[in-house]
Amino acid sequence: MKLFDLISYFRHGGTFEDFCESNSLDLESEVIEVYAEAPANLESCLGFFPIEETEGQIEYQSNGMKYHNLFDFFYFLEVIEEVKNSNLQDVILAQRLFSYAINDA
Repeated sequence: MKLFDLISYFRHGGTFEDFCESNSLDLESEVIEVYAEAPANLESCLGFFPIEETEGQIEYQSNGMKYHNLFDFFYFLEVIEEVKNSNLQDVILAQRLFSYAINDA
């Protein structure tokens, strides 16, 4: 799944609970973090990890793959809520979110 796909999923009715269930993520985790496979770019596949596992690291390795932290799911869901009624295209939102994560966070 790429960032565009994640945005599209949530902007078209997907729920956090369903997402966690389909991706075998623990809803009881303090925070689920969103990582991009390194080298991180807009087309990178995403990885989703509980903060209890990543310990908030910027760079994280899992199953031989290197990942770069983008943001946590709370932040992501807030952004989705803010743009819920806008005409902003998913691809533009993906570009903005990625740029923020890499340059400003």
